[in-house]
Amino acid sequence: MRREIIETIKLSIPIIIAQLGVILMGVTDNLMVGRFLGAVPLGAAGLANSLSFLVSSIGFGGLGVVATLISQAKGQNNTTEIGKLFRAGIRVAVLLSMALGIAGVGVAFAMDSFGQTPEITRLAKPFMYILSASTVPLFLFIAARQLADGLSFTRVAMFVTVSALLVNILFNWVLINGIWFFPKMGLNGSAMATLIARLYMASAILVYVFRTHHFKKYLQVSHNVNLNELTKKILRLGIPVGFQFFFEIAAFSLAVVMIGWLGENQLAAHQIAINLASTTYMMATGIASAGAIRVGRAFGEQNSAKVQQAGSAALVLTIAFMGIWCITFLTSNDFLVSLYLTDAPEVTQLAATLVIYAGFFQFSDGIQVTTLGALRGLTDVNVPTLITLIAYWVISLPMSYLLAFTFKMDVEGVWISLSAGLTFSAVFLTIRFYRLLKKRRKANLPMAV
Repeated sequence: MRREIIETIKLSIPIIIAQLGVILMGVTDNLMVGRFLGAVPLGAAGLANSLSFLVSSIGFGGLGVVATLISQAKGQNNTTEIGKLFRAGIRVAVLLSMALGIAGVGVAFAMDSFGQTPEITRLAKPFMYILSASTVPLFLFIAARQLADGLSFTRVAMFVTVSALLVNILFNWVLINGIWFFPKMGLNGSAMATLIARLYMASAILVYVFRTHHFKKYLQVSHNVNLNELTKKILRLGIPVGFQFFFEIAAFSLAVVMIGWLGENQLAAHQIAINLASTTYMMATGIASAGAIRVGRAFGEQNSAKVQQAGSAALVLTIAFMGIWCITFLTSNDFLVSLYLTDAPEVTQLAATLVIYAGFFQFSDGIQVTTLGALRGLTDVNVPTLITLIAYWVISLPMSYLLAFTFKMDVEGVWISLSAGLTFSAVFLTIRFYRLLKKRRKANLPMAV
């Protein structure tokens, strides 16, 4: 177990940094929008970002199965299969990005029906149109990084995303404020900065993959090879995984809509707290991704003991990691909120309270995403999808409306409800993982589901 934990740490640190780079783009967007433009544009950016991420979550989560399949093929020393999976993953990325990009435009067009204030709606619409256009380069980046991550070259995505974060910060500054010869675009300048950063990410990782000798042998697959079956396999496994992401993100995104009904101050406060919680969550997904790769490698080797060690090691790391952030949120909530806003006392006071709630659900959030990764490594996708559906759509969303509006608990009621869904998901996904291992071991069956 000690060795497995060390290997998981080595693999997960670059993934965590890469995931942190991705989420910090949203955080820096909000920091700079809040500082330069104020609370209402901050709320509009938060609404558009949440809805855009919701629409793209099916592809964002679904493409993650490619790294797992590649790690399984690596465990079987199947070089040809790895190359075919990479090309099929790129094909799926293009298909999903076009479909979901169009869906994002449709959601933006219908934003008037979401019951937000007129100013929030006016600002959020064009912001989301620009984000929808950035779906294609984002998905190409995600698809290309699956090859590197699946082969345990996790530093590739790390360097690309960290450098892209710097690109995003630079263009946020110049496009929001109109620095040098750049036009002053206000809130839409922040969205354009995200588009430019994602174009850079896709270009950088594709150039690296095709120009570096590490990947050369995996790219020598004949272009006449039929990829239809692999494409269907990725979609068959990836779409349920994508819906796992969708159900959770939908609960949080629709919570944003509900909170918008409560008022602009509540929406801005929620946006600050959820940005902080999303940062730790995305870092936990780095451990989950490393766990999925390690479990997938052991799966390919048909070694059930290593599968259990890999899954358990990822859980131990997540609990320790989220515990640190729990303490940080509980003890430094006022300071963390002050990074976003200082001149709106009603917003900052409420946000500081919500950060305390965020501290308490760190454990459930981390555990559920890590066990999802472990189950993905076993290609077990259907039952986990059902568990996440119940957690967020049967528990969290109805409970959010009930506590916030019927019992007059305001935005705090929404956060209590989200915590309840996360806890349900964490408990039952963990039970699923260990019961599945026990059942397969007792029956002396292959690990495949």
